[in-house]
Amino acid sequence: MRRPASGISVTPNASAYHEIVAQVLAAERGGLDLVGIQDHPYQRRFLDTFALIGDLLARTTRLRFFPDVASLPMRAPTMLAKSAASLDVMSGGRFELGLGAGAFWDAVAGMGGPRRAPRERLAALEEAIHLIRSALDVGPENRVVRGAGPLYPVPGYPPGPPPAHRVEIWVGAMAPRSLEVIGRLADGWVPGGGVARIAEFKSLGARIDDAASAAGRDPAAIRRIVNVSGVITDGVRGDGPLDGPAEQWVDTLTTWAVELRLDAFIFWPPDTGTQQIDRFANDIAPAVREAISTRDG
Repeated sequence: MRRPASGISVTPNASAYHEIVAQVLAAERGGLDLVGIQDHPYQRRFLDTFALIGDLLARTTRLRFFPDVASLPMRAPTMLAKSAASLDVMSGGRFELGLGAGAFWDAVAGMGGPRRAPRERLAALEEAIHLIRSALDVGPENRVVRGAGPLYPVPGYPPGPPPAHRVEIWVGAMAPRSLEVIGRLADGWVPGGGVARIAEFKSLGARIDDAASAAGRDPAAIRRIVNVSGVITDGVRGDGPLDGPAEQWVDTLTTWAVELRLDAFIFWPPDTGTQQIDRFANDIAPAVREAISTRDG
């Protein structure tokens, strides 16, 4: 089993910009691995996710960042690839691309984006992954990126710059056919809604594994990056599956990681402070790694 990664998610509220910076710097000091930032451009209170990631990459040296997840109907795949490559180059290989087929369709349409029917959303996602992967895998054999469409027709353009490392594409999805696309084409799965449907993860993950095997891919190579939320307490147990002391978090996350083959936990702190992030980084993330290492023998 891979060493599990741990990280945080920050909400890109413009009014909390300075608190966001403090939270990310706390994650960096605490030795966490990842920062995810949701992407809702139509939310007037939010900063642009890609601009914020660029700012935070410049303030850190080891954390990796990803949009959790990028809104495909608001961002053309060719420009997503350009942004991903640029951020990766400038950060020395610390960017991964989280990607979603879209949500909040009235808001998307209100900002000029397409209102896609469910079947069209899947087709758009698959087209986009092909285009983005082709653009990011720059080499002698793909000096021109082309796409026949119909949703993203690309007559042909030279991709670049080459990323500093192989940028992975992590797809946020829960629908069965979208999971099959992940198995065939993507590098990772970000379950929608976090752990609200944790009881279904085994059957949903099996769809990804079956599609990967049918495509000649190793199912174990597809990462599973899960958003988790709750309050780390000094002993009191709450209503949520994670609300409680650090020991409860460690036991629960370790069990999920081992039984459901989860590769990364992204902690959504309950407030804009750094205390909960410090506790997650110091008391939970390393203990989960140790517990999994012990189980692996």
